[in-house]
Amino acid sequence: MAFYEWLLYILCMASIGRLTSEDRQFFQLVGKAAFSNPFSDERDLLDKQLAGLTGRSKESLLQAVIDSVRERISNLQRSGLANLSLLSGEDRDVLALGLLFEQFHHYSAAFDELIRQQSTAAEPCTVPFSGELLARLRDYGFKAQEARHYFSFFYQLRRAFFFIEQLVGQSASMRRLRCVLWNNVFTHDARRYEAQLWNRMEDFSTLLLGETGSGKGAAAAAIGRSGYIPFGDKSGRFAESFTRNFIAINLSQFPEALIESELFGHRKGAFTGAVDNHQGVLARCVPHGAIFLDEIGDVSVPVQIKLLKVLQERSFSPVGSHENKPFRGRIIAATNRSLTELRREGSFRDDFYYRLCSDVIEVPPLRQQLAEDSASLDQLLETVLLRILGTVDSTLTKSIRQSLHRDLPAGYRWPGNVRELEQAVRRILLNGRYVGDPAANPAAEENLQALADAGELDAQQLMTRYCRQLYRRFGTYEEVSRRTQLDRRTVKKYIQG
Repeated sequence: MAFYEWLLYILCMASIGRLTSEDRQFFQLVGKAAFSNPFSDERDLLDKQLAGLTGRSKESLLQAVIDSVRERISNLQRSGLANLSLLSGEDRDVLALGLLFEQFHHYSAAFDELIRQQSTAAEPCTVPFSGELLARLRDYGFKAQEARHYFSFFYQLRRAFFFIEQLVGQSASMRRLRCVLWNNVFTHDARRYEAQLWNRMEDFSTLLLGETGSGKGAAAAAIGRSGYIPFGDKSGRFAESFTRNFIAINLSQFPEALIESELFGHRKGAFTGAVDNHQGVLARCVPHGAIFLDEIGDVSVPVQIKLLKVLQERSFSPVGSHENKPFRGRIIAATNRSLTELRREGSFRDDFYYRLCSDVIEVPPLRQQLAEDSASLDQLLETVLLRILGTVDSTLTKSIRQSLHRDLPAGYRWPGNVRELEQAVRRILLNGRYVGDPAANPAAEENLQALADAGELDAQQLMTRYCRQLYRRFGTYEEVSRRTQLDRRTVKKYIQG
């Protein structure tokens, strides 16, 4: 080593500082909290340990942690050590996590405002605070590329929290669902995700199971709108809008002949009526995007085979074309049917199932949520009223709850789940009462003939109960359609209400 190189090395080593053991342990704990699941009990325990407080609300506890981190960083700034270039090894790593934690929470309100603006815009919005935040990260010693990556990671973290938190309820099953959804986005090891998996999540398909109306669509949207989206500092915008990088399609609403066209698109002249080229949802899915295939249990085996190719080879061909097109999005699928039964009878392929089930998430029915925590009803009512009225009125919430308790039978099972609850609120706003689904009592359905003979059912109720009885007996919409000579979509409408 030349003399001047040796001298430069000695000077550089002399300039490298060290954290105190107390600061090192504190920032190690901060890093552990930063990468833990915010909906988990573990995160609550870490926050209490960091803040040294108990008996606080979750919000005040988090603020106490943020204040503690800021105080530590301010002390390091006064001693001239709040810069990563002055530290090495573990000290640099743990301080980096503390600095990132502090900056993320400093700009959390700004990110929330950006999310609200982007929710009503198709094109990516400008990010007015991006220059300031990126400059702060660079001043702390992060390289420009690192700063952009962490800025994008901040945005993803805030979006995921924003959308998952909208799935309200404090029952054990809903708390568990929020935890599972967070892990689905960031995995159970968020450090590994941030280092290695953030741009590889399209390889992880998700299967959502649950009864009709239980909220599978909301869970899918929370996942699909929370993917990593890189930031372009030249444009001052993120590369894509989460309002269009998530595409949902209900496969049961299309006749069998059109499902392939809606999924894969078609070329002009591919079939009678194909008068022009048509772009399917797979082609419309942007990089960093996700597609939600609802009612996946209803698709035919030929469509399953084509979708299997998409999952295996990440490519597809439009109907009437041999051209292979790349698919870069993530697949989320859902069904309210028993895939175990469908696989047993051969109408749902095992190889397709195993390609879909990187993660299997069960969305709890409303009756389970209320059985675990009756207070969840008020939270759900407030959410529905906010969607309908744009505001929350505690007096109105109480009045609707009292109406439900007065008019519904004890132990009402909410067969339509959250979707039924939303319509119950609308019914009460219109008519002042909701007495439940007349077809919800299994004993009454079994006595369909007696009710019909007594003239106690109108035509709508009669068809609903009859179709549901046939569906419970034969298990497929196709068989009910054949026996009633009704269109399959009409049968599905009767069965699902």
